[in-house]
Amino acid sequence: MKPEILVMAASPSASVMAQLEQHFVCHHVWQVPMDGRAAFIAGVAPDVRGVATTGMAGIGAGLAAQLPRLEIVAVNGIGVDAVDFDALRPRGIRVTNTPGVLTDDVADLAVALLLAVSRRVPALDGYVRAGQWQAGVPVRPTRALRGKVAGIYGFGRIGQAVASRLAAFGLQLRYWQPNVKAGVDVPRSDSLLALARESDYLVVCAPGGAATKGTVDAAVLEALGPEGTLVNIARGSLVDEPALIAALAEGRLGAAALDVFAEEPSVPAALAALPNVVLTPHVGSLTVETRHAMGQLVVDNLLAHFEGRPLPTPVA
Repeated sequence: MKPEILVMAASPSASVMAQLEQHFVCHHVWQVPMDGRAAFIAGVAPDVRGVATTGMAGIGAGLAAQLPRLEIVAVNGIGVDAVDFDALRPRGIRVTNTPGVLTDDVADLAVALLLAVSRRVPALDGYVRAGQWQAGVPVRPTRALRGKVAGIYGFGRIGQAVASRLAAFGLQLRYWQPNVKAGVDVPRSDSLLALARESDYLVVCAPGGAATKGTVDAAVLEALGPEGTLVNIARGSLVDEPALIAALAEGRLGAAALDVFAEEPSVPAALAALPNVVLTPHVGSLTVETRHAMGQLVVDNLLAHFEGRPLPTPVA
């Protein structure tokens, strides 16, 4: 008999969805209207042995408690800050994620955001479309990237991939994270505050969770300064959003480019109204190739678990 699983969100890969249907009895929570999901889950909960979820949705203690036979939670994404490990660990429930396969696309978006905000690409697009070029409206110059310093907060796979790309643009590089990264030739700053003070661009690549919540605070933004730029492709929780809005509005921070926000998909109106920001809707990994690869890892982890094989990408 096929194992029964809860599928919390659809994969854009038709192949991934077909494989889930082939190998498991799938209860598709995402297909049920919000007001009916609690009843739907309650009806299938006694037989559910696995959950396929996303990094943003994760799984909380309440849902885990409803699933007495739960054995594995397969997260489609790197971040597991929305997974309640305190609820899962005592029951021996395994957790997997999808590292590695999305590194390049997320790093590419980080660089695209940095370029877009530094060269004011969205504003210049609007300038041309509005006929201001033809009308002879003056355009203020932007600043060159070469010779500037990019500080990278979080120097794991994605942080290092961002660094390698920015080096090609002639930027100097620094990083900070709590532990020293062995085998890299990029200098490590003494603290996050020091990194901000030493950087023209601060690129946030650190993991989410309680340990990093609000670490990019008013002091860090002040250290980055009125000519500085914040780029965040990690988690919105790392940045003190009200402090960010105030710093941008008051000119104490030069600009920001953000793919992630504190309360997604809600973006504060005050942030969206600012002219010195570039905003994208958490699409760092949203390419056809990467979303397929992520979904395939979810399938592979679920199959490995239920077939008694080692998990491809377990989370400790």
